[in-house]
Amino acid sequence: MGARLGQHFLSDPSILGRIADAAGIEPGETVLEIGPGKGGLTAPLAARAAKVVAIEADGRLAAALRERASAGVEIVHGDALRVPWPVVQRICGNIPYQITSPLIERALTRPRPRCVVFLVQREVADRIASPPGSRTYGALSAGVQLVARVERLFAVPRGAFRPPPRVDSAVIRLTPLDPEPCDSVEEALTRRLIREAFQHRRAQLRRTLANAIGLAKEDAADLLSRAGIDPSARPETLSAQQFLTLARTLEAPFTP
Repeated sequence: MGARLGQHFLSDPSILGRIADAAGIEPGETVLEIGPGKGGLTAPLAARAAKVVAIEADGRLAAALRERASAGVEIVHGDALRVPWPVVQRICGNIPYQITSPLIERALTRPRPRCVVFLVQREVADRIASPPGSRTYGALSAGVQLVARVERLFAVPRGAFRPPPRVDSAVIRLTPLDPEPCDSVEEALTRRLIREAFQHRRAQLRRTLANAIGLAKEDAADLLSRAGIDPSARPETLSAQQFLTLARTLEAPFTP
């Protein structure tokens, strides 16, 4: 059942404890767990939280978890990308690697939790934490860094899983920024701008911006200059805050 859904079960109690500790759970808080599998992480989360809501896609695993769930643990059978999520203070999980990006996007959707701790493919963890100008910095990096502080905490070896995955893993912690850096309209506009820009990551921004919103290159260059950005710069050199500044400079033609 695990292989069918791309699950690799982590059973090392010391690593599971470190993941639960990384969430910084405080008394009385509710935790949402994505992909509990056989419940290895569920137990240490339940020991720290007032309540754990765990969403499991595999019906047989969900039934087994429900049978032995302790008080304060609610098991939900369903696709974590489709079922409703409760409003919680913390989100944790050893998440399916093939849907990492959409799960992170949903975890950081308003209203945001206080903290997100995910075990992900090491390459993805490195990409999310990459600074502007680095080789691996991209749309995922900028999109996450727009609204959250990113920490790559520690690596987890392949041998800690059963069955072992073909890739290395790492734990990341995402702490949503407080206060919010932008309102929902500005955030949507900035995210669209980031996506457009990184579709042509090697192109100069004046060209990408001109094509995206139907401006002459000279007008696009003027917009960039007003945002304090070099028109000849490329997307991978801009921080999330610079994308936000640029989005605020734009007018109605680019509004979602």
